Amino acid sequence: MNDNDRSITGFTMLAHGTFHTYELSIPLFVVIWLDVFDVSAFVLGVVVSLGYGLIGVGALPSGVLADSYGSRRLIVGSVVGMGGGFFLLALAPNIYTLCAAIVVWGAAASVYHPAGLSLISRGAEERGTVFAYHGVGGNVGTAFGPLLAALLLIFLDWRLVIVALALPAVAVVLLGSSMEFDETAATATDGGEEVGESEPEGSADDADDGFDLRGLVDDSRLLFTTGFALTFVVVLLYGTYYRGLLTFMPDMIADLPQFGTYMIMGQSAEPAQYIYTGLLMVGILGQYAGGRVTDHVKTEYALLSTLTALAVLAVLFLPAASVGVVPFLLVCAVLGFCLYATAPIYQVVIAEYAAEDVHGLSYGYTYLGMFGIGAGGAALAGALLTYFSASVLLGTLGAIALVAAGLVVVIVKFV
Repeated sequence: MNDNDRSITGFTMLAHGTFHTYELSIPLFVVIWLDVFDVSAFVLGVVVSLGYGLIGVGALPSGVLADSYGSRRLIVGSVVGMGGGFFLLALAPNIYTLCAAIVVWGAAASVYHPAGLSLISRGAEERGTVFAYHGVGGNVGTAFGPLLAALLLIFLDWRLVIVALALPAVAVVLLGSSMEFDETAATATDGGEEVGESEPEGSADDADDGFDLRGLVDDSRLLFTTGFALTFVVVLLYGTYYRGLLTFMPDMIADLPQFGTYMIMGQSAEPAQYIYTGLLMVGILGQYAGGRVTDHVKTEYALLSTLTALAVLAVLFLPAASVGVVPFLLVCAVLGFCLYATAPIYQVVIAEYAAEDVHGLSYGYTYLGMFGIGAGGAALAGALLTYFSASVLLGTLGAIALVAAGLVVVIVKFV
């Protein structure tokens, strides 16, 4: 990678890690909130869905802003808002204020992915490699944020743990703001228009471009060709699987008889929390492998492979636990690998089916599906766990992944 690619890589890895630190620490607190606020899994699933859903709902306007004004300022503002919103969770006295705090966090978090992925797609020349490192940065936050939370929860009250997790956002903002890079280096090299650089930031024309409804409709109509439209649905289904699986995973594992509570230095510890964080840590390898493979293999085939594997692994999850601890941990490891390998693969597929000058908009729509509509997976999981069982939930998620894989076959054969 050249210097510009390295700077973009470092900047986006920091911000991506922050996003996923908060996003994937929430399921650890879900187990606690079920008792503290005395609510059902269905109610808490709806509350969490509201916050997660805003990530997707806000992604579309964030994508438009990224196309018009560039990504740096949006990313910095997002990190500030995420840290502040997460801090507010520690102050929540009841389920209603908890919901409000999650909404604040979700609104700030919605800005990151469209801005960050647009920055990579337009600024990085080695796009696949930078996407891979970007994924690794996210998974470092995904794994070590929850791991830190799990360790702190042994000794500290959950509210103090949330405060501790909110503080690193300040360091990320300071480090990220000091990095220098060209946001449009790749499109300039390719001979494309330097989006966001042709006129001074904040100019009247930029403002018109950013909020022109007719232009947005025209760009959206152009964007939603058959290939992008089908890929959008695939991402939506993957998002439902992702959110439905991870939101209550610590709770599902804690209900297995093999993983009861044990004591450390007089404090109770939950094995389910460490299995969950271990799964996320394996995802680091999956993110990197998924990004790298897109430089060597047709991306649609790679996406088909991971989605098919996710369908199978969902069905095997509980039966593996009945066989023994080792087979269960093996399934968890492979599940974590495939779950996160899928992300950089579909990100590259999206880039391939979208014109360069609407990459921000394309990722806005993508994360509307992934984190917005897909957030309904948390409510779906809560409902199925409350009124049915974990087996029904996992079977449903497996079917969702299988449908997504079928759509990829349609893309390969007919698009």
